Amino acid sequence: MKEENVILVNENDEPIGLMPKMEAHEKAVLHRAFSVFIMNNKGETMLQQRAKDKYHSPLLWTNTCCSHQREGEANVEAGKRRLQEEMGFTTELKELLSFIYKAPFDNGLTEHELDHVMIGYYDENPIINPSEVEDWKWMHPSDIKKDISTNPDDYTAWFKIIFERFYAHISNNVNKQ
Repeated sequence: MKEENVILVNENDEPIGLMPKMEAHEKAVLHRAFSVFIMNNKGETMLQQRAKDKYHSPLLWTNTCCSHQREGEANVEAGKRRLQEEMGFTTELKELLSFIYKAPFDNGLTEHELDHVMIGYYDENPIINPSEVEDWKWMHPSDIKKDISTNPDDYTAWFKIIFERFYAHISNNVNKQ
């Protein structure tokens, strides 16, 4: 299987080239990414536990899904694609915000991403792809915040950053279908 390219961007999210995903993570080059948060009608967020064979952050809890846009793919289109690939469903998504973060990992790789955060609503159970997702659960944002405080090593770096910086924004979008 051919390795996917990521879209290299400047701090204004303007594309400046393409690079194989692994190389971008080895060199810590800024690239475009997205994170999807799915909420239900109870105000809970769908979390996923990353599959044990992921090349970084295996078995850690994170937002519903995340990945990288493909060349020529709109942010919301990419979010819907990956939601189907990882969680087995699609729903309407709305882009909330974007931010830049840099997170080094123990394996020598670094995520340096301009991350587009999207929200959607869904009330059914997902049909997870076991090569991508180990497990899933619904949690209320206030409970996630408490659990991150108590068990920070159970969560991905980007998820903790999003929650720290944008908890109020995410919480304010509860039940805004």
